[in-house]
Amino acid sequence: MEFSFELIVFLVLAVFMVVCAVLAVTTKRILRAATFLLFVLIGTAGIYFQLNYSFLGAVQLIVYAGGITVLYVFSILLTSSQGDQEEKLKNRRILPGLLTVVAGVGVCLFIVLKNEYLFSRFEHGELEVHTIGNALMGFGKYQYVLPFEVISLLLLACIIGGILIARKR
Repeated sequence: MEFSFELIVFLVLAVFMVVCAVLAVTTKRILRAATFLLFVLIGTAGIYFQLNYSFLGAVQLIVYAGGITVLYVFSILLTSSQGDQEEKLKNRRILPGLLTVVAGVGVCLFIVLKNEYLFSRFEHGELEVHTIGNALMGFGKYQYVLPFEVISLLLLACIIGGILIARKR
């Protein structure tokens, strides 16, 4: 196996994302978890840029790494209080958790080892922005204006719910 610059960058990004993802789910502080999630989303944008999908990488940075992470932090700061205490993990929950982790790692290893992921199979480049815009905002088959509007309503409902929960206190 030959180590090219693209492969080294991909491996660095992949290790960075895996470490940050593990830290996001294992940290005891919720704001740190949101910060590690931000790093995972930035790493995902890095992989998009590496594949020369600049539009998708920019959307990843703006929408997910920027907007969603700010929404998470805003919601956390609105709804959490100093009196919130974390629960200790009970012994009866450790075994099912470990079994779930082993099953997840097994499925991931099976998928990775069964398939070949070579950079020569990826076609570098992207569609024109005009084509992407028509697909996202069109009303026809395989066009996404309705899911886009549903997601915007869901985010609006989350913001309103966070404000209502914060006002009750």
